[in-house]
Formats: sequence, C-alpha cells, structure tokens
Amino acid sequence: QVQLAESGGGLVQAGGSLRLSCTVSGRTFSYYIMGWFRQAPGKEREFVAAITWSGSSTWYPDSVKGRFTISRDNAKNTVYLEMNSLKPEDTAVYYCASGGLLARVEVATPNKYDYWGQGTQVTVSS
Repeated sequence: QVQLAESGGGLVQAGGSLRLSCTVSGRTFSYYIMGWFRQAPGKEREFVAAITWSGSSTWYPDSVKGRFTISRDNAKNTVYLEMNSLKPEDTAVYYCASGGLLARVEVATPNKYDYWGQGTQVTVSS
C-alpha cells in the first residue's frame, strides 16, 4: 500500500520560512517524479513544484519561482519543499504527490499523479 505523509506546515508571518517534508512508503520512491501542489479554500488545486527522480530537473510556476525550492533524498524516501519569503497568498493546504507514468510535460497536471498525501496546512499571516 502506497502512502505519502506530509509534515512541516504551520502558521508563519509574512516574509518567514517553512520547510515541508513528504515521506513515501510502499513504492520504489526513486523511480518517480514527485510534485507539490496547494489548494486554498474555494480555489482549484495549484501546481507548486516538481522534481525528477534524480533531482536533476525541477519545475516551478512563476508565482513561487525564486522563493520555493524542491529537493529529494531518495535514501530517505523523502521530498522537501523549502518555502522562503512567504506571502499571505501562499496560504493553502499543501499536498505532495507521486507521479506514475508521468511525462515531464505533465508535471503541473494534478490528475497525472497517482498517489497523494493528506495535506498539511500552511497559513501566512500579514
């Protein structure tokens, strides 16, 4: 049974930082692209970051580029999201996801990922 468990969310002031972690069990973690998404109340799930199995390629939307960094440790079956210079508009539930037969051009598409974590709340106060 594949399971993804996020941690590291919380309440932070604008301009602050948080580091999210997502640990995967039940599948060979190193084979797959990993992604982070977020969803704010009343909004669609939004792509935040993705990383290839080797860590050699990463993707970010313009909204977080330069502020967020995705990384992974295949020995620990864990992917990280370092978030700096946080803004109130970053407030959302953050989800990690594991890609199955996912092409690089599809990394920003939620329904191309086959397993998801339960999410962790990030709240940025102004």
